[in-house]
Amino acid sequence: MACDLWLVPLVDVLCHSPDNPFAEEIATYDRALTEAGLPTVPVFGYMPGLSGDVAPVAGFDYDALHYLRRAYLLLASGLEVTPVDELGGDYEQLLEMFEQTAQESHLVWHYDHAGSYIPVDFTVPLSDDELLEGGGPLGSSHGLLRELQVVGPHLGIDPDNPPPAPAPPVRPTDLDEPAASAAIGYNDGTPFGRERHVWLGLHAAATRSLAQGSMIVFG
Repeated sequence: MACDLWLVPLVDVLCHSPDNPFAEEIATYDRALTEAGLPTVPVFGYMPGLSGDVAPVAGFDYDALHYLRRAYLLLASGLEVTPVDELGGDYEQLLEMFEQTAQESHLVWHYDHAGSYIPVDFTVPLSDDELLEGGGPLGSSHGLLRELQVVGPHLGIDPDNPPPAPAPPVRPTDLDEPAASAAIGYNDGTPFGRERHVWLGLHAAATRSLAQGSMIVFG
């Protein structure tokens, strides 16, 4: 199953528009943030070069995302980060054994095909009944970037000087088709090809989210 990551610029021309398709989600996030004593979703004034256009930033297959989540969960649990040819029951066992660790991770605890990362810094993902009934736990772009920087070296990536990110999808990817860049990106000659490919896509999304004031959404 394919997954596209999209950047939603949090600019007033989009967020203050009566036709904003993300208005309901942002209102839910604002309530969760306020209850946690955090600032609400930031909305920035228009600047030349920015618009309210939503654009893809990365694409990969969902199983590859779980490979990266597995690697981070191993590391966060004090275990050796080792490559695997395919995901098996060990990943499910990790999630069960280290549930608390998983739920405190912006990378790991995130619903597939739903939920968002926003450019507000908080320690652990936010969760309440309204969030879980909608898109799932709410993540922080700051928190996601921190976790990527921690796991990167264990995948052979220098977080301060990473390789170029794969090109974003040229069109929305259907759920039942493979990501367009998967065949090339996963076979990079290293034991962690899948993990590295997803890392680079998420890193590009997180850094641009913070630099541009954008929300990351799964599509």
